[in-house]
Amino acid sequence: MSKKPFTDFQLSAPILEAIEQLGYHTPTDVQQAVIPVALSEKDIIVKSRTGSGKTASFGIPLCELIEWEENKPQALILTPTRELALQVTEDVMNIGRYKRIKATAVFGKQPFRGQVAELKQKTHIVVGTPGRVLDHLERGTLSLEKVKYLVLDEADEMLNMGFLDQVDTILKQLPKQRTTMLFSATFPQDIHQLSDRYMQAPKEVEIMTKATEIAEIEHSYISVTDKTKFAILKDVTVVENPDRCMIFCRTKEHVDFVAQGLTAMEYPVEKIHGGMEQDERLAVMKAFRAGEFRYLVATDVAARGIDIENITHVIQYDMPVEKESYVHRTGRTGRAGALGKAISLVTESDMRRLREVEQYRGEAIEKRQAPTERELIRTADAFEEKITTADVRASKTEQLNADIMKLYFNGGKKKKLRAVDFVGTIAKIEGMTAQDIGIITIQDTVTYVEILNGKGPLVLRAMKTTKVKGKQLKVYEAFKK
Repeated sequence: MSKKPFTDFQLSAPILEAIEQLGYHTPTDVQQAVIPVALSEKDIIVKSRTGSGKTASFGIPLCELIEWEENKPQALILTPTRELALQVTEDVMNIGRYKRIKATAVFGKQPFRGQVAELKQKTHIVVGTPGRVLDHLERGTLSLEKVKYLVLDEADEMLNMGFLDQVDTILKQLPKQRTTMLFSATFPQDIHQLSDRYMQAPKEVEIMTKATEIAEIEHSYISVTDKTKFAILKDVTVVENPDRCMIFCRTKEHVDFVAQGLTAMEYPVEKIHGGMEQDERLAVMKAFRAGEFRYLVATDVAARGIDIENITHVIQYDMPVEKESYVHRTGRTGRAGALGKAISLVTESDMRRLREVEQYRGEAIEKRQAPTERELIRTADAFEEKITTADVRASKTEQLNADIMKLYFNGGKKKKLRAVDFVGTIAKIEGMTAQDIGIITIQDTVTYVEILNGKGPLVLRAMKTTKVKGKQLKVYEAFKK
């Protein structure tokens, strides 16, 4: 069946413009299935692995359906981890950029005061982890009364992490008249019970599970011992010479050991695990996304929900304890039609776990031999050349923001200024329209205004001598975070 273009979904011009700028040309299977259902405001359950274009499948209809004039949140997106919450927030903001959609991320281990200040602003979409969303509800700093759309993203991961009771408590506080979208790579019984309680006759969609998915990922394993495992890992990386590789370990101690060993051999490698400070973890993920290094060593917990493009290899230094984790780990490669490789290093004690994974997937995993001396000699030069060069690439956000300038004004709520005051003033500048104005954030004493389409310098010059609501404000280009 041929796919419809995005224009066939009858999306508004601002959304279509953002989609084009982001490089979305043809809808993926999950987008093809979800967008029309979501636009018709019907409940939907989607079984789809990470990286299938899932975020845009709900982000596009949400941004289309959101009413810009409403100040209170109209959509709530629950995610299992803070990293995924930030990523989804960024993706949704990019999709809604030209409609001035504001999304706010709320998650733990971040100052509460800053999140409260954000939520006091006009906020269309709230993205958060269950624990922190519940904290805001209990303190009265998050209003759900206008929420019309709920997304449960990576629902199985939320349940695996013990968030079922928190999710249940949140859902009980939402308006009953709403549209609910549930996304999950696997469907344990708890997910079915959740959907039975809180969803109205949902449409169920399963996206490309067996034949096509398997064709995109080449699964294999190598028999190792605890003593030979690290040496074989090194040999595999030389022979495979990945462009971008994730190496999974069961514990943070193993992550530290592997990362330290690869660093000693001058690999471009970083690590991420739960024992690291949150800011450090987020910085590592940002750098990996930008291609500043090629190898990331991670635990399952730290990497949950992470969606990175162009991962060519997933190497399992340790087999996962849960068979579902194998699906989540390996689902990070083999995307957008590109072949990915999932290679597991399996000790004798791991064989039971391997067989459980094979039974769960419904297909045997091919055994391969450890790299030979001849293979290592043949591939050594190409490997050395690649690890000494970075693969830096501009993120979609950077590409989209290239023509956007954020302006700082030294006046806000205390001067009785509103978003409409800035829109009305700036739109009157010669060469400007309301469509050239992006997200406006009004705080107590300052205001930030995004100017789109490369017109920032024009507005910056004009506003030096133009009053807003009778007040002459100081205006500068805001520092980028």
